[in-house]
Amino acid sequence: MRLIFRWLASAATLLLVAYYIPGITVANFSTALVAAVVLGLVNALIRPLVLLFTLPVNILTLGLFTFVVNALIFWLASAAVSGFAVAGFWPAFWGALIMGIVGWFTNALLKKKSWPS
Repeated sequence: MRLIFRWLASAATLLLVAYYIPGITVANFSTALVAAVVLGLVNALIRPLVLLFTLPVNILTLGLFTFVVNALIFWLASAAVSGFAVAGFWPAFWGALIMGIVGWFTNALLKKKSWPS
């Protein structure tokens, strides 16, 4: 159930990001659902490899280069889904940042307690 809620929250966030950030467009909610799945898969499969390869730059920038990697991953996902478009780096940067913040908040809300209450 948590996975479905995270998926729906990501899709809804993507629609809000497209509404508020010029340069990001999402055709409809079904496109947002597909884009949320693609973003999740790209973040799970490709992002760790890119972070590993960019580790020296990440160390030099004290981790700030991770924001650039997130933006490029967001942009890559938009290239894979028709109906989801990102016009450039800065819209991708802000979109990835907002998606990350909302994803962090969603995970915090859904976090299972490991101790009995």
